[in-house]
Amino acid sequence: MSTTSENVTGRPRSTGKEKTYKKTTSSALKGAIQLGIGYTVGNLTSKPDRDVLMQDFYVVESVFLPSEGSNLTPAHHYPDFRFKTYAPLAFRYFRDLFGIKPDDYLYSLVNEPLIELVNPGASGSLFYLTSDDEFIIKTVQHKEAKFLQRLLPGYYMNLNQNPRTLLPKFYGLYCIQSGGINIRLVVMNNVLPRSVKMHYKYDLKGSTYKRRASRKEREKACPTYKDLDFQDMHNGLYFDAETYNNLMKTLQRDCRVLESFKIMDYSLLLGVHVLDQSHRDLGDSGQAGGDGRRPVGQRVLYSTAMESIQGDGRAAEALTTDDTMGGIPARTHKDEKLFIFLGIIDILQSYRFIKKLEHSWKALVYDGDSVSVHRPGFYASRFLKFMSTQVFRKTQSIRYSPSKRTRTSISALKSSSQEILSSHTDGEHEEDRRDRLGGARSLASLDGQGVHVRDGSDPIVVPSDLLCGFLNKSLEHMRKISFTQKWKAA
Repeated sequence: MSTTSENVTGRPRSTGKEKTYKKTTSSALKGAIQLGIGYTVGNLTSKPDRDVLMQDFYVVESVFLPSEGSNLTPAHHYPDFRFKTYAPLAFRYFRDLFGIKPDDYLYSLVNEPLIELVNPGASGSLFYLTSDDEFIIKTVQHKEAKFLQRLLPGYYMNLNQNPRTLLPKFYGLYCIQSGGINIRLVVMNNVLPRSVKMHYKYDLKGSTYKRRASRKEREKACPTYKDLDFQDMHNGLYFDAETYNNLMKTLQRDCRVLESFKIMDYSLLLGVHVLDQSHRDLGDSGQAGGDGRRPVGQRVLYSTAMESIQGDGRAAEALTTDDTMGGIPARTHKDEKLFIFLGIIDILQSYRFIKKLEHSWKALVYDGDSVSVHRPGFYASRFLKFMSTQVFRKTQSIRYSPSKRTRTSISALKSSSQEILSSHTDGEHEEDRRDRLGGARSLASLDGQGVHVRDGSDPIVVPSDLLCGFLNKSLEHMRKISFTQKWKAA
């Protein structure tokens, strides 16, 4: 039997029964997470509520948890470790903003076993999901954790202005120190609920350079496809006008925030549930707690896709039920009914020196506008253009206006009458005028239904009696003008 190992970059490598991450087994890591969060959140409840101050974003609290226990910490069977909590008061505010009570937070993360996701993606991070589908715990690199710390004041301001966002919702930032190794963790909202089967899953960046799932990825039970795959497999996802406008408005606002923070290389995680293909499929562990105290659906405020894009909370609450699980109703071009689940992920990538070098190198070898790494302004514009034209589309309602033809006919009639008057006010003789008008009268008599008048490129039928009446009046008016001119000349 082979053993577990780990490469120099800290990526998890499973060559035996259990994964390891930075020489720490997955079971030990999950145990340390639950012990540390249980202690810090419980200790935070004794601190009074107050407004968040600027210095609160930079506070780091630390506690040592020996295996034999202490006066403050319980005993455990894991190696000794130190648990750090970043900006505890600020993150408590974020949790309060989304309606997460301390007891519910602890119940989700501590009282139930964490579920390790087997398809974490290409980042090399470990992902743990809470049993009630509410939270995702992700291991992050040191630079990502440091960037999130710098981001917190601006993130705080953005959430105050608009809690309805597709950006990741961060609920906590922690660090486990054991044996000289640091493992940093972030707690976020879960975008794709396990209790709904995702028939298609996509990671979309709006880029075309190498944006196709690998053969190995396609062989997985639930593969994550990419931009070019989406174009091959779908002809867009169609929404009603109001939903489409709300969705694009939310994406535009979120991209503007990311651009202001010089963030790029983020993705839209998109899950598609096809209603016409099968009924809602509950996952193996869709029912959260064994005691049944927790509901199946997500209950954190603004956590579902529908809630995140709705301008009016009442509309979102009406559509967010256990049947939809918060998905956004949509259709394919073949009129298949869908539920869409989505969120922006991987926002902890700033356009700094390394990313600039990466873009410069790829731009020399490939088309610079097609590679995923790009300056934030261009990246946001390309991202939005791809989403609004290739991925999300608005259903067009056809409306018939009965008065349009009438207005066009009147306009054409006025135009034709002006042409006739202008052609008869020059110095031509009266006999020529009579011949011309007589020819027009004869033309009208050839078609009992009317005369075809061309307005631009479209022929319009003008009733013959209306045109003849107008020509008779024009002829009478011209006779009077001619008589007056002759009388003055005499």
